[in-house]
This record gives sequence, C-alpha cells and structure tokens, in this order.
Amino acid sequence: MLNAFYSVIAAILSLFMMLYGTIAGLNNFDTISKYEENVASFEPYENTIETAVPQTELYNVIKNHFESELPAGKIIKKAIVIGYDGCRADALTLCEDDGAVAKLITTGGKAYISYCGGVNYPVFNTQDTSTAPGWASILTGKWADVHGITGNDIIKSTDTLTLLTSLVEEKTVRDSAFYVSWDGHFISENSTYKLEKAYCEEKGLDVTFSDADDDSGTVENTLKDIKALDCSDFIFTILEHTDHAGHGTGFDLDNPDYSDAFAAAEKDAMEMINAIESRFTYPVEDWLIIITSDHGGFNTGHGAFTIQERMTFYVAR
Repeated sequence: MLNAFYSVIAAILSLFMMLYGTIAGLNNFDTISKYEENVASFEPYENTIETAVPQTELYNVIKNHFESELPAGKIIKKAIVIGYDGCRADALTLCEDDGAVAKLITTGGKAYISYCGGVNYPVFNTQDTSTAPGWASILTGKWADVHGITGNDIIKSTDTLTLLTSLVEEKTVRDSAFYVSWDGHFISENSTYKLEKAYCEEKGLDVTFSDADDDSGTVENTLKDIKALDCSDFIFTILEHTDHAGHGTGFDLDNPDYSDAFAAAEKDAMEMINAIESRFTYPVEDWLIIITSDHGGFNTGHGAFTIQERMTFYVAR
C-alpha cells in the first residue's frame, strides 16, 4: 500500500513539475520538446535523457582511474576535471571542431547525459539544481541527503570528504588542487568547503585551494600548475563563463551571450588540454580528462526542477 501511495505522489509531483512552467507562462510543452530535440541531436551522446546517469557517477570514474593498473609504458596517473558552471546539456550542440569537447571525443573520449538534483527527470528533484550541491555531489559521489549541501551558503562537514582530500589522505595521489573564482566554494563565511580546507591544513595534506578574481585568473592558475614539471596529480578547475551569461541575459542557446560564453569556456579548456599534451613527461603519464557541468539553467536562473536545469553532461577521455 505504501509503495502504491508513494508512486501516486511521485506521479502527481512529476505532473505538477511538467505543468508548472506552462501555468507560469514560461516553460511550455513546445519549449520542453525543443530542448529534448536539441539534446538528442548531439549524436556523440552515448545515452538519452531517459537513461541519463547521475552526476555522482563521476566520483567513481575518477576514483577508478587512479586505482586501476597503469597502462603499458605509463609510470604515473593524473587527472583533471574542467567544470563549465551552469552549462546546459544541449549546449554541446554548439561545439566546434576545434573545441575542447570535440577534441576529447575525436581522440577516444565518450560523452554522456547526466542529471543533477538527486533523481532523474521528470521525477521531482530532491536537492536544488544549484552550484554548491552540484559540485559537492560530483566531488563526494553522494547526494545532499549524505553530504548535507542542499543549497548554496551551507558549510559541508568533514564527515563526507571530497576526492580532492580523500585521494591525498589515502596516498592514492601525491597532491591535488582546486582552482575557482566563486567565493562560495571556500572563501566566503558560509562557503561549502571552509571546514574541509581547514581539515587539510590541520593534517598537513597537500591539497591546494586557490581562488582568483575571475575566469582569466582561474585559467592562469590552472595552466601554471599544468606546466609545472611536478604538476598536481588531481586538478579540479571550474569556469564560470556560462553561469554568468545565463544569470545575466538567459540560459538559452539562442542567446548570443550564452553561446559566446560556451565558446569562451571551450577556448579555455582547449588551452588546458594543449598544455597537458605539451608536457615533457606526457608520454609516460596516464591522464584522465573530464569536462562536465554542475547544473543547467532556465530563463535567467536555476535551482528548481525544469528539465533545462536538471540535465547536465560529462565528456571523459
């Protein structure tokens, strides 16, 4: 009886979610259909919206990379995650042949549709489709019911550590680095990783938490690390281009500001990939390179339950 009751409630919530935008006069069925068609038109995707994987799966992808055996001829494992904050899953239709996403796919990478919010669309999401919950779910492999980050401006406890910390503490990697420009990660009073940063400092763990004023600074910090002979084994860097453009003028592929922001993220990511492949030691390094997003967006916001906010992506090579 209880299962039947919960199924009815879930169906009602899902229907409400589908109808909400129409009632509000914003996200009508034509708009939703167009979005779904755009996502489906990106042929490299290995799956569909219906079979989207949870964004928490990236935790396992990264962990498995470091724990697997080295390929023949390789002597060390390294990984980088390049985050496109607020980048919708349909934005990959904007990819150019000389962009970072295309580079990964044409050289053996795979692209997947993923979801944020705790559960796949159209079931009502269980956590905000916001920045802090999204990146925390990727970095911990858990949803908000475990890591506790249900929204922005919440300090995560050290009961659930990110891969940046756990991989170093377990000595799976020598060091890691987190490059950002948004204060909400570890700079502001209620920043997500405030306690984890202090935890790393107290234990003397080689985890770098580095903030910049803007994306240019984030790229500069990341490139400096990549180009160092002893660059960090695990790098997590987040670009804000698409999120800033979405909040400013709209999360919409028809919005030139948003499409230009995606192109800017692609340019920055390509510069990072080129720097990795130009490393003197690259031939003996086993690199995992991932491009992903924390959430999508609708109109000029995110955090709610529309399909445009819920679907994310990741490309891994």
